[in-house]
Amino acid sequence: MPAPIDTLVTVFGGSGFLGRHVVRALAQRDYRLRVGVRRPELAGHLQPLGKVGQINPVQANVRYPASVEAAMRGAHVVVNLVGILSEGGAQRFNRVHARGAQVIAQAAARQGARVVHVSALGVGTESTSRYLASKTLGERAVLDASPDATIIRPSIVFGPEDHFANRFAALACLSPVLPLVGADTKLQPVFVGDVAAAIADAVDGKTQPGTAYEIGGPEVVTMRQAVETILRIAGRNPALISLPFGLAKLNAAFLQFAPGDFKLTPDQVEMLKSDNVVSEAAKREGRTLEGLGIAPESMVAVLPSYLWRFRKAGQFARTLA
Repeated sequence: MPAPIDTLVTVFGGSGFLGRHVVRALAQRDYRLRVGVRRPELAGHLQPLGKVGQINPVQANVRYPASVEAAMRGAHVVVNLVGILSEGGAQRFNRVHARGAQVIAQAAARQGARVVHVSALGVGTESTSRYLASKTLGERAVLDASPDATIIRPSIVFGPEDHFANRFAALACLSPVLPLVGADTKLQPVFVGDVAAAIADAVDGKTQPGTAYEIGGPEVVTMRQAVETILRIAGRNPALISLPFGLAKLNAAFLQFAPGDFKLTPDQVEMLKSDNVVSEAAKREGRTLEGLGIAPESMVAVLPSYLWRFRKAGQFARTLA
């Protein structure tokens, strides 16, 4: 592969939470970046992450193959970050995660470009989640079209713009009681900067082709333990009430139409029934952050840097985690 400055990387879905960190990591390694997004006029926040002219947002929608082909024209590497957590309108799991991934991988194969595909930890398990089922189909489609692709499977990702720690901290500001779904489900939360570094390593060619890497943080915790950590650092103390899955799914039938942080879908309830941790096989085979030489950051090390805004006295609060 040419030197980074001579290498064009097309990043699909680069304007979102994970995307902006991936774009920053790749820009710091001197790659030229073309970022395919549905609304390039709303992606202006990406350009200051690199040098002048280094980052170029362009219009692309994975549901329209012609736009995908145009966005990766001349690219040496393609990164697919496109994903949705809930369905709405034309945005359906299979259309985005399965068919969209196939469109990107097939176009990359025609271009002769390498593919780095971001999936999700939990793919291939017995979960009945439609989200994970569509991610499984997406991985298969990518490897069928581009057998040398690298698959990145992160656990729940936290960071300044996340929808995990910020969500629970925000809800704790509004209610003295927080219902908790999947309180005993095991998670391995991972810092967004570490996920971005792993993806950048894959672009560098440091990963094994045709291999899935499982990306988790340094600690395995239950959902309850993760939320307790979030609330302690945010300086909030609501009562946590464990919600049985049956009742949670019933509530989700209505909450799936709720706005913002109150939204909870039946499929998200299904996902919370299964543990979301790095497998022992991945550890043995070096298909982890540690295997890539990345020392993962913990929640307690990172959360105080952005959850201070939820404390009653903000950054001047005396209570520190």
